[in-house]
Amino acid sequence: MPAELDAPRTVSFATLGCRLNQVDTQQMQTLLEARGYRTVCCDQPADVVIVNTCTVTARAELSDRQAIRRAARVSPTATLVVTGCWAQTSPGAVAGMGEVDLVVGNADKHRLPELLEGIGAGGENAADRVHVSDIGEVRAIEVTPAATRPAGRSRAFLKVQDGCQHRCAFCVVPLARGGSRSLDPAAVLEQARGLVEAGHPELVLTGVDLGHYGADLTPRTSLAALMRSLAEIRGLRWVRLSSLLPAYFTPELIEVVTTSPVVAPHFHIPLQSGSDRVLKAMRRPYNTRMYRAIVERLTAAHPRLGLGADLIAGFPGESESDFAETVAFVRAMPFSYLHVFPYSARAGTEAASFTERLHARTITTRSRALRDLGREKSDAFRHGLLGEVEDVLVLETVDRATGGLVGLSGNFVELVFAGPAELVGTLATIRVTGVEGDRTLGELVAADDR
Repeated sequence: MPAELDAPRTVSFATLGCRLNQVDTQQMQTLLEARGYRTVCCDQPADVVIVNTCTVTARAELSDRQAIRRAARVSPTATLVVTGCWAQTSPGAVAGMGEVDLVVGNADKHRLPELLEGIGAGGENAADRVHVSDIGEVRAIEVTPAATRPAGRSRAFLKVQDGCQHRCAFCVVPLARGGSRSLDPAAVLEQARGLVEAGHPELVLTGVDLGHYGADLTPRTSLAALMRSLAEIRGLRWVRLSSLLPAYFTPELIEVVTTSPVVAPHFHIPLQSGSDRVLKAMRRPYNTRMYRAIVERLTAAHPRLGLGADLIAGFPGESESDFAETVAFVRAMPFSYLHVFPYSARAGTEAASFTERLHARTITTRSRALRDLGREKSDAFRHGLLGEVEDVLVLETVDRATGGLVGLSGNFVELVFAGPAELVGTLATIRVTGVEGDRTLGELVAADDR
């Protein structure tokens, strides 16, 4: 074990999975730095290493194991902590890895500093090593300080909701994250103002079931009402929404997102399948007609709308006809990118008991076909932007091939352009000039002079 807690200690983080995990990592980092820890990069030896895991697919759990073993090689004398969704759903499997010193569930992340003190004080038995509370009993989001300088990022992620009220047949997330719960609007606005004042002109609202925001609060509120309040924050250029189910696009929310100048013209609306029969088997709360109607409303207001979707290839019982319907539906929709996942059975989900499993080769073939289609849609969307002028937030990353700056547009396209390094973290106006494979090129028109 490393030195006593009152000595200077370093901590590193490895984060797998979704944006919500990224936010959780930032919050844990803020809590530990407030206790005197110094954060170092994950490829440097540290006294404490936190691995924040994902469990959405079997491949994710393989990545979790690889990250844990890699962390142990980099920091062989560290206290190695594993938290996140895999720790929540499979604490025994995690604790069984010889490299792991402490297992912390999703409901216990806010207790990390005190749990580390317990380890430092010499707790050795199994009960001292595993701290995973019943996530189903959690009724509120633990309010923790927002990181005002999250990992040097130009954009800032703000968690406003956690957990999920749905029970989709394939999804393990409710078991890992618990029921839907929202952060009080006053706390959201306080954190949002702090992030904007710290120099983040874009906020990304994150949550597992984001559209359910506010339904559990007293008094009840809504995502639309929250968006209206956020729009009044001075200095905020964009509010970007993370994944949002089509059923949550109420008339009120559609009015806000299609008229407010600070709502980024980019939406990620999970689809999963273009077959209504499969969507019903998945227990998804929408059908393709609803999905199409929402997309038509959004694109009518934003002709250059960035539109992303998740798709699952090879769900149990998915026929050739079902898959053909999915391909046809995707071709008909104005998607700018796709996230494709091969179906993976998760213990504790309804679909794990379905008997009509597809052969692995079929799942791989269908996944590849959908990814190829996603590349076609992305290429067509970006070619359609040629000659257009886009506002971008200049990111902290640079283009590896050219060393040029990278700006993220409102419609979620990364534009590579030449410009001074001083533009990083600021807003700029870029004309789209070319598309070369996965890269989209632009030229600087104007820099923000605020």
